[in-house]
Amino acid sequence: MDKLIITYLENKICTALLSEGRVVQMTLESKEHPSRLNNIYIGKVQKLVPSIQAAFVDIAPGTAGYYSLAENMNHHFVSAPRPQLKPGDEIVVQVVRDEVKTKAPVLSGSISLPGRYCVVTDGRPGIGISSKITDSSARESLQAAFKEVMKEEAAGTAIDGEEPPERVQAALGQQLGVIVRTNAAQAPVQAVIREYRMLIEQYEALKNAWTSRTCYSLLYASLPSFVEGLRDMAEEEEREIVTDQPWIYETLAAYLAQNKRTDKLTLYQDPLLPLVKLYSLDTVLERATEKRVWLKSGGYLVIEPTEAMVVIDVNTGKYSGKKPMRETIFRINREAAQEIARQLRLRNLSGIILVDFIDMDTKEDKEELLRFLGGLLRKDPVKASLVDMTRLGLVEITRKKVRKPLYEQRKA
Repeated sequence: MDKLIITYLENKICTALLSEGRVVQMTLESKEHPSRLNNIYIGKVQKLVPSIQAAFVDIAPGTAGYYSLAENMNHHFVSAPRPQLKPGDEIVVQVVRDEVKTKAPVLSGSISLPGRYCVVTDGRPGIGISSKITDSSARESLQAAFKEVMKEEAAGTAIDGEEPPERVQAALGQQLGVIVRTNAAQAPVQAVIREYRMLIEQYEALKNAWTSRTCYSLLYASLPSFVEGLRDMAEEEEREIVTDQPWIYETLAAYLAQNKRTDKLTLYQDPLLPLVKLYSLDTVLERATEKRVWLKSGGYLVIEPTEAMVVIDVNTGKYSGKKPMRETIFRINREAAQEIARQLRLRNLSGIILVDFIDMDTKEDKEELLRFLGGLLRKDPVKASLVDMTRLGLVEITRKKVRKPLYEQRKA
């Protein structure tokens, strides 16, 4: 069974996911200064930069975020709307990407409220289904269910004996959409619909509140990362959740009870062997911030994050196998691909990633390696895509930027 370990490491809340005995994901978050990701603020437009079609919006005194004017055509003005955005305007924005290195956080005027089964979005009407739901019958069933629900709610009629709240009826006329998450495929349809209604009510309450709040107000705070990790867990996954912090235990117990979950939650109490040492989390963190990663075969990876991209080099290292050269190279590259997929998730590396595998002579080996790596990347909960292999033999990968990479979380 997979385990979610939550404890303190280097004075930060550490959430580590163990699968098959290895840590595959780790986040560090300060209790005093948590991430702003997904938070919703009343911001003030600091300046407009027409040359890059962007505005910089302060979400706190001295803290500006990047706000794309090309992607945000409609703005949520706190007071009377204007035909054009101007410095000094107060607008509602959501943090959709953490600040990374020298780059400011990215803000959006399209508000999204996430749940376990779906995400309600404004400005993007319609029904979206997660691409990770590959079962065509499940996709069609969810699509049909939401179409029927939206139709009946817009008409104000009852569904299974439940009258839609007035707020829900009002919200449906305001260009709200829904994105159905992967977890919905394993859940009863009515549970998904109930959450959808709850999120719409939450959106309406949020909208009613922002007209009376002051600049820089935090209108919505996202869940702590350790609770988000639990919320986003795949429905069919059964995990043991272990923490040695009583306040974290109580927070998780309340969340699980509220959501009628059956996950196994344990408060670990052994002063002689803390969780950090029991699962060697300090060693995992140290190795996950080093450049070199050794493979079991004796080969190794060199991982170099730069300002523009992440570069990964695969080397034969100490490998001394007696098999033919072609077979040896393919074996090391395959092992490297497995470790690369794990390291991208563990270190939370994102953006453009270039991998220099050991050169292979045959087209068949190259295609097989790409198929294998592509399959591994599809399992990543953060959207990761294998683009192609360049003419120089470099494999191009993209991974969605969401949170800071682990090495920056450690320094924060």
